Amino acid sequence: MESFSEERFPLRIAFGTSGGPERRTDVVRLSTGFETRNQRHRHAFRRYDAGSGVRSLADLSAVLGFFEARRGKLVGFRFRDPLDHGSAAYGHAPTAFDQAIGTGDGTVRSFALCKRYGTGGDAYVRPIEKPVAESVLVAVNGAVTAGFTVDAATGTVQLATAPAAGAAVTAGFTFDVPVRFDLDQLVVNLAAFEAGEIPTIPLVEIRP
Repeated sequence: MESFSEERFPLRIAFGTSGGPERRTDVVRLSTGFETRNQRHRHAFRRYDAGSGVRSLADLSAVLGFFEARRGKLVGFRFRDPLDHGSAAYGHAPTAFDQAIGTGDGTVRSFALCKRYGTGGDAYVRPIEKPVAESVLVAVNGAVTAGFTVDAATGTVQLATAPAAGAAVTAGFTFDVPVRFDLDQLVVNLAAFEAGEIPTIPLVEIRP
């Protein structure tokens, strides 16, 4: 069995979930009062609790079926982050000029999608590995182009013609986060649920 499924977690539940990026930093306080900080991982890992998105027994049943189809933790899947799922600012539609993904050299035709957070040298560049293929827009040197294909499983854009040296390659898109369930047993108590107790359904980002 494949370790990753391109199927998406139910959207109606995803948009009610809680969670976000997690970074791990080691902090050592020195005797002088100063401290040193070391980042363990280059990229953040996102964690979510899908239980907060479950509003009805129908939602609970959908999660149960999805959990079984993924064999619990075994198979990863796509998840739509309710706050961060597009190349443009929140609430704005993607455009082909949202994110710089490379510069032409006259030879290279393949470019990896990414999203920048912040500006200048301090910006964090996040690889986008699970774009929604039909949402991807590309521009070369300021002109929108239709001459490309996109691998929705890896986030790689292949241009039909290599951009000229110095030509800016930009893109816009929506995307999902590759995650897996972070529990081996999905505990469902219908009496507690009907009384208002929300189940905990943890999800964690993976590198597929």
